Amino acid sequence: MKKVLMPLLMVVVLALIPFIGVTYAGLDYFFGVVMPYTAAAVLVAGFLYRMIDWLRRPVPFCITSTCGQEKSLDWIRPDPIESPSKPWHAVIRVLSEVLLFRSLFRNNRAELRQGPDLVYGSHKWLWLAGLVFHWSLLIIVIRHARFFFAAMPAPIDFIDGADRFLDITVPAFYMTDAIVLMAVSYLVFRRLQDARMRVISLQTDFFPLFLIIAIALVGMSMRYVTKVDIMPVKALAMGLMEFSFDAPSPIGALFYVHLFLVCVLAIYFPFSKLMHMGAIFISPTRTLLNNSREKRHVNPWNKPIRFRTYTEYEDEFREKMKKAKIPVEKE
Repeated sequence: MKKVLMPLLMVVVLALIPFIGVTYAGLDYFFGVVMPYTAAAVLVAGFLYRMIDWLRRPVPFCITSTCGQEKSLDWIRPDPIESPSKPWHAVIRVLSEVLLFRSLFRNNRAELRQGPDLVYGSHKWLWLAGLVFHWSLLIIVIRHARFFFAAMPAPIDFIDGADRFLDITVPAFYMTDAIVLMAVSYLVFRRLQDARMRVISLQTDFFPLFLIIAIALVGMSMRYVTKVDIMPVKALAMGLMEFSFDAPSPIGALFYVHLFLVCVLAIYFPFSKLMHMGAIFISPTRTLLNNSREKRHVNPWNKPIRFRTYTEYEDEFREKMKKAKIPVEKE
């Protein structure tokens, strides 16, 4: 349980730092101005460093991972998406992976039953939870963009309205708030209830999940329980967008807890598994073409070799071949 409790304890400690700092030490400026700029700089620099580092890694061979028929003879039907042979096939393949989690949809679950028999079956809960979690998180991030604009842009206004169309509470209830909490809770529960998942799970698997849960809970409590004044928050956000270093107006310690946890997530992002968000677009196993039957791939690191025909070989070694009684074509 140590690898579960330690990340949870770390998130609790991280949440207490800004609460105590703002309430008892008056560190509004540090948590409202210094931390956001620092987190944004680390996120951008770290993200670019990881992406450039990966892009510089040589990929001399075609290492596409496929589960479909490669293009070969005309009478053999190829699978263009599972085994792409053209660039636009690979683009569709990557986009379907990013937008729909295509490979996760084929996820199977193995169970050992009485007999003993190893039984495989379809398991779509992980795919569904992962899909709604990422889409809900994206919508929440887009919704928060309204704080950075004086007038809300039409696309953001549309997404905001669609997210709260139920309109059953005051203020309006956002569906994605509940969905993202349920989805991330399932992802934590899945790692805890499955013995095999408990074995392979690390503290780094639980920490971002607990951090996202804490960010969501604090954000929801500000909207539905404590009712933070939105105008100082908007003024601070717009000031940050304009690279202003003015001190923020009094907002409340809970807001700084929410902002600080978001900053921690941004700083943690480039150094964690969360970088799969950028890696999926440059992964050679996804983006390369599977055309090894159509095109010869040569390792660019090989030293240049002088190739000879058999005739040239025999001309050079004919006398030695005769002495060894090896048949030759020319006497």
